Amino acid sequence: MERVNMLIDGEWVGDSTAEWLPIFNPSNGEKIGELVQAKKRDVERAVKAARSAFESKEWKKIKPYERGQILLDLAAYVRKHADELSEMECLDVGKPISQARNDVEAAARYFEFYGGAWDKVMVDSIPIEDGLLDVTVLEPMGVTVHIVPWNYPLQITARSVGAAIATGNAVIVKSAEDTPLSTNFLAKWFHSSDLPKGIFQHVTGIGPQTGKYLVSHSEVDHITFTGSVETGTFIMQKAAENIIPVTLELGGKSPNIVFKDADLKKALPGIVNSIVQNAGQTCSAGSRLLLEKSIKEKFISMLKEKFSELTIGQGMDDPDIGPILNEKQYKKILNYIELGKKEGKIICGGHPVKIKDAPRGYYIEPTIIDDISPDSRIAQEEIFGPVVSVFTFETMDEAIELANHTEYGLVTGIWTENISKAHYTASRVKSGQVFINNYGAGGGIQMPFGGYKKSGIGREKGFEALRNYVQIKNIAVKYSE
Repeated sequence: MERVNMLIDGEWVGDSTAEWLPIFNPSNGEKIGELVQAKKRDVERAVKAARSAFESKEWKKIKPYERGQILLDLAAYVRKHADELSEMECLDVGKPISQARNDVEAAARYFEFYGGAWDKVMVDSIPIEDGLLDVTVLEPMGVTVHIVPWNYPLQITARSVGAAIATGNAVIVKSAEDTPLSTNFLAKWFHSSDLPKGIFQHVTGIGPQTGKYLVSHSEVDHITFTGSVETGTFIMQKAAENIIPVTLELGGKSPNIVFKDADLKKALPGIVNSIVQNAGQTCSAGSRLLLEKSIKEKFISMLKEKFSELTIGQGMDDPDIGPILNEKQYKKILNYIELGKKEGKIICGGHPVKIKDAPRGYYIEPTIIDDISPDSRIAQEEIFGPVVSVFTFETMDEAIELANHTEYGLVTGIWTENISKAHYTASRVKSGQVFINNYGAGGGIQMPFGGYKKSGIGREKGFEALRNYVQIKNIAVKYSE
């Protein structure tokens, strides 16, 4: 059983006097570890150490390409321990082991991408007048806080920490209390490195305590959060009190729009994966299926058949669908399914699943809900489980209206063989990412990711994410003959 200590100011924090919280394997409900509940004094110490490390001469003298090399070394470390990390992520989150392996590779790629990125970002010289040299420079924010969700802990830690360290910041990561193991694994690497001891710190505990202390702290310079709209709103309010910028990647109710001219056989795997990956516990899940009316019956039949073929089981057995994270999330999904019976019709799935040798695991069949109003709760609220709602349309404009008919705007999938139709639709959906005849683009490390409306503020991934962690300074130099 792993005990997850906090890494604060280069030291491991957690002893017999600390409050320890349990960590469970979602696949079978077994306790696999414990983590420390941080106290306010722990957060104060972490912020102070981060500030000291950021301001240190030791950190400032490290050149951008050298920070890049640090991240490349970390990528190599992740790959060297890929098997161990994959199993850890599988046990911690419950996801199928093959999906966990993909997460590990994605984490390594994030560190590689940002390791090679920052010294390629050039600044501007602005023409003003003769005798005046005006330039912009990019300076690190300072102390950055990264609040990581439970569904993709390793990936999301890597994507934000990589960008923050590349640009020269000192980072504090708060992992989800349910899934701290892989972030702790990264913390061990930083602990053994030669970096200033406050450059990377890992604090643990529940959001209403540890998270609240962090986002309320006046010495924090930037907050990155991935999670619910409710929590994101709270963080934004607390950050506003101290005029701290935020990057928020929040919920989604993402549509897949399937036109009658789409190659349905090619569309089917992408659409299925978009809703069952990580048991639907994904912010970008394709939870709304918009079908042109003439193909509805055919495609639903194909989808039902494919759902019937999917395996459900413990993560280490590598099924198609793993468990729901915990009892709270499980009951939430089942309540939505019951609501779906009232607001519409269950045409596939909708039942809990019992898995041999895992009586305390939480499993749910992939579920299709039909005959619901676009204004219903099922159509509007994020379920965060393997549940997809079906709607029909007859025209492009009707499809676009349906796609935009929620408070969210994270991802849209468009399936058509007509390039004009694809571009017209893509230009009018209110969505931060649009995929045409695919969904996800293999993880999209290089692609800016974020949402419209209540799906969030700012962008992660790609070069755009680097801008989250820098201040823009303008310098005007007067010179003469």
